[in-house]
Amino acid sequence: MKIVLIIAWLFSFPLNGHAQKIDTMKNGTEETAIRTALEQYYFKGIFEGNTALLREVFFKDALLFGDIKGVPYYKTAEQYIEGVGSRLSPEKAKAPFHPEIISIDVINSIAAVKLNVKMYDFNYYNFITFHKINGKWLIVNKTLTDVE
Repeated sequence: MKIVLIIAWLFSFPLNGHAQKIDTMKNGTEETAIRTALEQYYFKGIFEGNTALLREVFFKDALLFGDIKGVPYYKTAEQYIEGVGSRLSPEKAKAPFHPEIISIDVINSIAAVKLNVKMYDFNYYNFITFHKINGKWLIVNKTLTDVE
């Protein structure tokens, strides 16, 4: 009898009582804002070699990790942005540049984004974390790998 009462007591609590409610309508708007940040600042900045655009979308203390052609990769956002500014841009080189947004997942003020960026002879997969800071979506972390 005690077991029956305990089970009945447990079922009296809602299963999602403490779960975070995700507002899909708001997330659609936030996803659009993240797409805009990716297309107008991140992708355009990489393609043009435009460091000002990249500084608009990266949090100043963001970190980048990964591997390129099997070699470990680590940079601060500033090191990465300076590197993009000092190389020949795909735009100026008239090189192929094909960025693709694979997925965007938004919960509250954070978002995880998966990208595929093909440029020069690289086939990058990126996992980018955004955080909404002072009303603006900023990249706070980027991990990447180059796939043959």
